[in-house]
Amino acid sequence: MPSARHILIVNSRSVHQPVFVVGSPHSGADLIGRALKASASFHVTLGQPNVLRVVYAFARRPSMYQGRTQAAATVIRDAVAQGWQVTPHGCLECTRECRSAAGLATDAVGPCVELRGLERFGDASPDLIYCAEALTYAFPDARIVQVIRDGQDVVTSMLADPVVMSWFRPSFVNVDTEFPNPFFGIESVEDQDLWPTLSPATRCALRWRWSVRLAARLHHSLPADQLKTIRYEDLLSRPEQTLAELSRFTGTTMPAAEIRDVARTSQPRGRPRRPAGPPLAKEDAAQIDKLAGEELRRLGYSLLS
Repeated sequence: MPSARHILIVNSRSVHQPVFVVGSPHSGADLIGRALKASASFHVTLGQPNVLRVVYAFARRPSMYQGRTQAAATVIRDAVAQGWQVTPHGCLECTRECRSAAGLATDAVGPCVELRGLERFGDASPDLIYCAEALTYAFPDARIVQVIRDGQDVVTSMLADPVVMSWFRPSFVNVDTEFPNPFFGIESVEDQDLWPTLSPATRCALRWRWSVRLAARLHHSLPADQLKTIRYEDLLSRPEQTLAELSRFTGTTMPAAEIRDVARTSQPRGRPRRPAGPPLAKEDAAQIDKLAGEELRRLGYSLLS
């Protein structure tokens, strides 16, 4: 159940209806985050260090906050509030992606937003989806934008991303000590038993599967005026219409230029282009269909094998 309304003041502004963008890795949530960051009167962070530390602590060790909902809400509320502070040198700690989305040069000294006219706040940090439940409890009036993408494209993109794949190193994997383990997509004893034999592609598919299962849970637990689900494919095939819907939902006009450019390069001559990278092996495709086929079918995507 959502918590009672918590009054939060940041930069002498009351935080109301903050917007959080969530999705599996390479779902396209970053595109929405950058468009939202370019909106007037919005201060949106993407990978602010204080936020990422909490996100990955909670994501990799859910036992830290299970049964401690109020404490978890306080921790994440404090983390994002600290990230939203506008100071002369605050942006120096932010990620390259966040600074770039704000239009700052590599060697520029922040801040990335003007205090004058600042009205709303949001966050679109990587892997924020693993804190979705805590976010909705910490900010009962939050607006959640969740992005869904074809599992095959997500897996292919994840395999080509060294940062994402670094989480699968033995020194990071903790599937034996944390169960269930949302970060690695493990929800059953069967998943846990299969993990040592799974290929990198199949492990990526488990992470995608968990994210869409969470999306379904959020859909059933939040009212329509607090949750907006969009498909990445719709964002690229009809960017103007999709961004108009998002603008109405978030209460701000979201620029379409960057997303329109991505759509043009991703869909030459009207045909969608698959992410760069080698095709999935037949064995991987068959295993992914077995483990995540139900979610692929439910969302209207084709099976891989």
